Parts: sequence; C-alpha cells; structure tokens
Amino acid sequence: MKRLWTGIAALFLFFLCMGSAWAHKPSDSYLSLRAQQDHIDIRWDIALRDLDYVLQLDRDGNGELTWGEVRQRNDDILRLAFAHLLLVGDGQTCPMQPTGPLMLDKHSDGTYAVLSLKAGCAAPQTTLKMRYSLLFDVDPTHRGLVQWVPPGGTATQALVFSGDSAEQNLQVRAPSALETLRQYVVEGIWHIWIGFDHILFLLSLLLPAVLVRRQRHWEPAPSLKSALFSVLKVVTAFTVAHSITLSLAVLGFVSLPSRIVESIIAASVVVAALNNLRGTIEKRRWVMAFVFGLIHGFGFASALADLGLPQGALALALVGFNLGVELGQLAIVVAFVPVAFWLRRTVFYRVGVLTFGSILVAIVASYWFIQRAFDVQGPF
Repeated sequence: MKRLWTGIAALFLFFLCMGSAWAHKPSDSYLSLRAQQDHIDIRWDIALRDLDYVLQLDRDGNGELTWGEVRQRNDDILRLAFAHLLLVGDGQTCPMQPTGPLMLDKHSDGTYAVLSLKAGCAAPQTTLKMRYSLLFDVDPTHRGLVQWVPPGGTATQALVFSGDSAEQNLQVRAPSALETLRQYVVEGIWHIWIGFDHILFLLSLLLPAVLVRRQRHWEPAPSLKSALFSVLKVVTAFTVAHSITLSLAVLGFVSLPSRIVESIIAASVVVAALNNLRGTIEKRRWVMAFVFGLIHGFGFASALADLGLPQGALALALVGFNLGVELGQLAIVVAFVPVAFWLRRTVFYRVGVLTFGSILVAIVASYWFIQRAFDVQGPF
C-alpha cells in the first residue's frame, strides 16, 4: 500500500509540473527573411508576453498591455532585437535598420509585436550566416522559427534556432526536396513531443488498452495480442482523423478559430480521461479517437502554419510534418504499451495509474480548458 501511495504522489507531481510548464504554447518568435537585389527584408514577430517579461512593458502593473505602453518602448524593443540578431554575408556584417513602424499582429497564442527590418547586404555569392540569441539567457526553451527565401528563389528554407543551434547557415540556393522533407519531419516529431495536450489525449485512450471491462471493473487483458489490437484501433483512428483535417486546413479548404480548436482539444482530454473511470464507451474508444482526432488535426495545422509554409514545396512540407507527427506518436506508443502491459495486473496500474492518473489528467486538462475557452491567465 505504501508503494501505491508513493506512486500516486509521483504521478501527481508529474502532472502538476506538466500543467505548469505546458499550459501555454512554448515561447517562439517568427522571422521571415527574403533576399532582394541589395538587401534582405526581415519581418520579425515577437510575443508581447516575452517582451514584457524582458522589458517590463506593463508600466502600471495591471496585468494588461496597452498599445500606448508598447509604442512608448519602441526604441527599447528595437535595441533588444538588434542585440540578438546578426547576419553575416561573405564575411561582412550586414547592418540592420527599421523600415516601418512597430505593428501588432495576432497569433494562435496571443498578440505579437511585428518589426519590419532591412539588412543592408547584397545577395551573397558564397555564404550567409545568421546568429539568433533572443531570450536564450532567460528561457532556454525559446526558439526562433525562420523562413528564408534565398536570392532569386521561390522555395523556402525553414530553420529552427535554439540555445544549442544559435548560429546557422542560410542557403544561398533553394533547398532540395529532401532537405525540405527532413526539416518538416523533424518539426512534426518535435511538435508532438512538446504537445502535452495531444499526448495526454492519446495516453488517456491507451491506458485501458491493456485491460478489459467486466461487470463494471477493469481486469487485465488476457494476452498481448488483444491489447495490441485495441491499441492499433485507437492509434489508427486518431492518425486517420487528424491527417484528414491537417491536410484540409493546410490546403485552405477548412478553417476554424484557434481559440475554439484549442478549447475543444483540452475538452477532449477531459472526456477521454473521465471515460476511464466508468468505461462508458470502453469498446469504442477508437470512435472517440477519430471524432476528437479531427479537432486535433486543426491544432497540428496551426502549428504548421506558425512554422511557415513554403509555397514552392507545400506538399512536401505537409507530408513531412504529418510523417513527423506519426513518428513521434509511434515512439510514445512503443515506449508506453510494453510497460503498461507488464504492470496491468498490479494494483498500482489499475488504481494508481488508470484511476488516479485519469483523475489528475482530467484536472490538468480542465484547467487548460478554462484558460483557453475564457481567456483566463492563471498563475502558470
């Protein structure tokens, strides 16, 4: 019994930390660079919440940023940007200057400041390097998502700058199809691994896969074969569903407001977790996976849109990102199922993991739902 409660306490701490760390989308900024005849045009979108954290834009401390508060710090924002972005073409530093006024734009996770800049360097013939270091000193998880259109090109190179990849080469030629595919596969894997709402939904559906419901009680599945068949139905339904809506959204056929999508995704986690307590639709979890998977696909599409879509290689980006999502998802399933099957006969799994784990998941997801649906900013 002591081990059971120790395990439950560990689960509680895990989900509490998860909720604290991932209630919001991770910190990203977005840069679009396009080579011109004698300079490079730059659009840089930086989240106001990040700028406020570094520069304390909220002068009156009321928790709400106004346009006036942001505009008054225009020069400070520019100095911050220039200090953390460097372009070097053929060994020469490209001086940067603003080309337009500071503007604001809405992203799926809030309001961003938009900087319009120009780097004064001619299209390089050999090398072009970029160094990005915004927020790395205060937030090691921050990333700079870059879309680069090389000289005379229509294809786009996608790059991700992080603390361990703060300096990278920008290609002076259009990226190959294989390079584009690889870039978006990696991004798809990364997205599913940092998307705890997607992971919790999938795990909530998989938790009962190694059990069977008899007379209102969960009992161990008789064989690995039956458990794997249950897993296969759930994973296949989820994969097919989110692939459909991901493709439709990216290709512009269907669009839903991000606030609604993110709220329903949180609600789907609550429903899936609570279902484990009663087993109401135990034999049709694949149906739940398919129905809610359609909504999760719109969430994936929003993440892909934030990365930027290369118009010259849209199909490759879509295929690569979706393939990455599936590979990341498969890795989670492969890591989870053997352990769950091994523990399925224990009280720890049936009570500690399935029952108490599902309750904790439902609590965390309910918190996400309240934040997303009612735009509530909590303590984390």
